[in-house]
Amino acid sequence: MTKKPVVAIDGPAGSGKSTIARKLAARLGFTHIDTGALYRGVAYLALKAEADLNQEQAVVAAAQGARIEFRQLPEGNLLHINGRNVGWEIRTEDVGAAASKTSAYPAVRAMLLGIQKEMGRSGGVVLEGRDIGTVVFPKAEVKIFLTASIEERSRRRFEELKGKGIATSLEEVRKDMIHRDHQDSSRAVAPMRKADDAIELDTTGLAVESVLDRLESIVKDVQGR
Repeated sequence: MTKKPVVAIDGPAGSGKSTIARKLAARLGFTHIDTGALYRGVAYLALKAEADLNQEQAVVAAAQGARIEFRQLPEGNLLHINGRNVGWEIRTEDVGAAASKTSAYPAVRAMLLGIQKEMGRSGGVVLEGRDIGTVVFPKAEVKIFLTASIEERSRRRFEELKGKGIATSLEEVRKDMIHRDHQDSSRAVAPMRKADDAIELDTTGLAVESVLDRLESIVKDVQGR
């Protein structure tokens, strides 16, 4: 194929999709887009505006008119809001918890859908999220659904938080992950689910390089058609 493909990687938190998507994009020379960062960006704006997170329109109003975009920097493709780099500020637990709530709102998802579609329009992108292969790019040339056991996912998240100096327990991380899984998979609009034509890969116990080798082979096979 002449046009570079769109690679959609979906899956729950802790499945490894962020690490895999970023490194796969680097291997392929594609652009990496973390769509979850967009939802965190909206939640970040809502928190800054002290909007009522239980009110859909209040959340939308807080983000309406803001210029939300990615910019390629040496440390990665980071989110900018109104020209300001917020790539690290949106990674706090407070923003993550808020995003899990506000991302369920239909108006929020509708507001960000066009941005995501535009980013992948020309191909040559690896997009990660929870509804890329089902809603954002249902005709993506490559669809991957990553998963892992709840024990493995909780352990990964716990180690990540510990590395950031955030005090918590493995059991608390596990409970939070189960709660977020339920929110993501049961929301009325664009729930997280595996696309019918997606390749599912359980990353439990697998080395990152092993997963990358397999996915790179899949993408190159598609490109060679």
